[in-house]
Amino acid sequence: MVTLLQHLDRSLFEPHLALIKAEGVHLQRVPPDVPLHDLKANRARYMIPSFVRLAWRLRPQLVVSTLGHLNLTLILARKLLPRNVRLVVREGTVVSAILDKHVEYPWVWRWLYRHLYGKADAIVCQSDYMLEDLARSAGLSRDKLFRIYNPVDLQRITELSLNRSNPYCGDGPHLLAVGRLAREKGYDVLLDAMALVHQAIPHAQLTILGTGPLRETLLAQRNRLGLTEVVRFIGFEPNPYPYFRHADLFVLSSRYEGFPNALLEALVLGTRAIATDCPGGAREVAAHFPRCFFVKSENAGTLATAILDVLSADRSKTRQENAQVRPEAFDLYHVTAQYEALFQRVIDARPA
Repeated sequence: MVTLLQHLDRSLFEPHLALIKAEGVHLQRVPPDVPLHDLKANRARYMIPSFVRLAWRLRPQLVVSTLGHLNLTLILARKLLPRNVRLVVREGTVVSAILDKHVEYPWVWRWLYRHLYGKADAIVCQSDYMLEDLARSAGLSRDKLFRIYNPVDLQRITELSLNRSNPYCGDGPHLLAVGRLAREKGYDVLLDAMALVHQAIPHAQLTILGTGPLRETLLAQRNRLGLTEVVRFIGFEPNPYPYFRHADLFVLSSRYEGFPNALLEALVLGTRAIATDCPGGAREVAAHFPRCFFVKSENAGTLATAILDVLSADRSKTRQENAQVRPEAFDLYHVTAQYEALFQRVIDARPA
């Protein structure tokens, strides 16, 4: 969303940014010409009064929201907004995976998706898989669904990847995983796989970038597997791109992925990658690159075998082939233009 704010055409749009709580590592990247509105709430549902007051003061033509719980909250509050405000929501995950396994009272959430999402003026999904999944899960008309991939700012991440020297110590090989420390990322399976890789390649190292609720659980698993000197949990890294550039292999071990930004960034920087064949957009990203390898999800033995196979191959050839790819589908300006066209379409359709 920050990337979109940075590049929206100011001759067409006057963007404002409203946050449930104005905090987080990306605040410094918000463009200085974008007014920031802190709703000072702890949860999405608590921000409704502040947001309604803000909407009546600004009278926006269009509100853009992202993440399912916030989208549903705004749809519920829509009747409190000025009459002509249009609403575009952006779904952030594979809805069926959430509803089937990862929420309490899934029947309540399924009812909310089915009866509320269709009230938005447009719904953005980050992959074709997500779009079809949401259409089935929520019974939505595809006329309101639009697939827009996440962009990659290749120039920016290339410059940042060269901003520091090799962050790894030792001969390696060095494996990298990036993402929130949560169940959907499958790090428990990756740690089990890493125990097998370590038996075959004692000098192999795994670095995991990210924070999340499972940190202590994963640290305990690492120690139980005897991988204390093998696996590093770095936490949040404001510039992860030198880790991408110098890694021997990027590993995506997810159980599901709406749109795997980290996989895309690894591939455009030329890094070899292995991904689990999980629900979501990973296959769509990898289809644009010659060298991305897929394995069965939630199978540590298969993942370990694939890691060993890829590490034994010629790294330089893979890096050269991937780095030569410049897929337009993820180009920053192409994606921004898609959002601009959608926003204009929704605004123009506003009733008199």
